[in-house]
Amino acid sequence: MTAVVLAVASSSAFASRGDGRTQGDNRAQTSGNSSGKYLTSVVRFTGSTVGSSGGGSRQVTPVGDWSPPACWYEPRTAQEFSKYVEDNYNETINTPGQHSYAKASVGQFRNRYKDGTYKNYNLDKAGEGSWWVAVRDEDRWMEPEAQVCDRDPFWVETGDTPDVPNAVTPQVLAELAYNRIQLPSTKVGLAPDAATKVNLPTWAWLDQATFKEVSVTASLAAGGVNIQATTTARPISLKLQAGTSDAETYPASGECVINADNSIGEPYAKGKADRTPPCGLKYLRSSGNGTFKLQATITWDIAWTGTGGTGGDLPDGTFGNEQAVTVQEIQSVNR
Repeated sequence: MTAVVLAVASSSAFASRGDGRTQGDNRAQTSGNSSGKYLTSVVRFTGSTVGSSGGGSRQVTPVGDWSPPACWYEPRTAQEFSKYVEDNYNETINTPGQHSYAKASVGQFRNRYKDGTYKNYNLDKAGEGSWWVAVRDEDRWMEPEAQVCDRDPFWVETGDTPDVPNAVTPQVLAELAYNRIQLPSTKVGLAPDAATKVNLPTWAWLDQATFKEVSVTASLAAGGVNIQATTTARPISLKLQAGTSDAETYPASGECVINADNSIGEPYAKGKADRTPPCGLKYLRSSGNGTFKLQATITWDIAWTGTGGTGGDLPDGTFGNEQAVTVQEIQSVNR
């Protein structure tokens, strides 16, 4: 797992986050080198993020244009910030062959907080506030959205909320947790399952045992800030796309809603041959020597709760699985 780190390479300070996308207890672990050049993020992610099917997992994709923050701000104590800047300065200055512009840049950055705008990193005010630093998602660092958190580290009095976009709040934590939700990747049950026939209704379903809600909690405790938020994804529907225009879906919209027992659709059983499946499809032509790519997309309702009774809804999320379906002509026998 890649850790969340703070790295000042010029006059701007940025941190990168680890993806936290592992099974079970997801925590951003300490990383860096012995020089102290890196600091780990104080945001932690926990929660079971893989379904019980054992079939792998998928990251949720938001519906629409919204996406979780690509950058944000979070606090560091005066002592942590002082050590970080001094260690980074000493390493840069003492590295053989280091370019002069790098030495000048790190020196200017250090002077601002040690002997310039601020004095000695505000260590004499350590109990009165903290330094807030810009953090960016390392997987999205090239995106324009990751560049908007461009403020150098700044001092904030304890109890005050920084007047900058994406300063960590329970809602920002909830949005960061959204980006770490991993949903179970499960195949839709089909009957017939090996191969279906032209004009024969094919039943489709998802079993309740593998179709459960998933939660991730993000928390932060530093610099006088102690907050958390839990983001929960709950499955609500399954949309079927046959992979060819020569097909019909049940219902006609292709959208199968969740049942009262948290399953979707209904397994086929003997005696149902004359019934229309509540969730399924019917192919109107053969797939020939190949297959049709059935696309099964699950929609998840996503909401969050956080410190101080905060909470609300976040955009729905989806992910889709492709399944190969063989469709054969019904063979007739002439006597």
